[in-house]
Amino acid sequence: MNMDKVQVAVYQKAKKGNYHCGDSYYYSESKNEFICALADGLGSGEFAKESSQAVVDIIRNNVDASVEQLIKKSNEQLLGKRGVVLGILKINYLSNRYSFSSIGNIGVMTITADGKKKRNIPNAGYLAGYHRPFKVVTEKIEPEMNFIMFSDGVTDSDLSQRYFLNKKVDDITKSFAHVSGEARNDDTTLIAMRYVG
Repeated sequence: MNMDKVQVAVYQKAKKGNYHCGDSYYYSESKNEFICALADGLGSGEFAKESSQAVVDIIRNNVDASVEQLIKKSNEQLLGKRGVVLGILKINYLSNRYSFSSIGNIGVMTITADGKKKRNIPNAGYLAGYHRPFKVVTEKIEPEMNFIMFSDGVTDSDLSQRYFLNKKVDDITKSFAHVSGEARNDDTTLIAMRYVG
């Protein structure tokens, strides 16, 4: 999907043998910012989907909140439910900065226009309604920068592939789908985003 300043393409596949994918995602763009969130419910199947969808609904209804506030609100929502791991990325067009946080095995990788990849280390653990410390990373955005957000179905060897350097986000997700084949051992979501400014 093409929006004004960020192009987005998504690949998603349920774990082999499952109808429901336990991953949920959301993204949107306003005049001043872009937000993307990816939540992976612990385990797989219907209950994993219920938790990840609850978190995505919180984020959809609170898009103007900061990354930190969104994680806290999401965590409160999960008391008594199956936990989730979560990644949230916000790009602020006014400050030319992006902020993100990821908890558990949601990964975020940035790729600059000249092909420099940087993979960020997520905060440990998962959200399940209990207080959990986490950090939010804020950095300056560069033109033509790619962001790749992914759940644990995406492997290190997947991420080392050259097609991640593509300028078109659709090419990245199509290449990933082609290379990764049909059966996945885990729910898999890969979101490719390109800041065109």
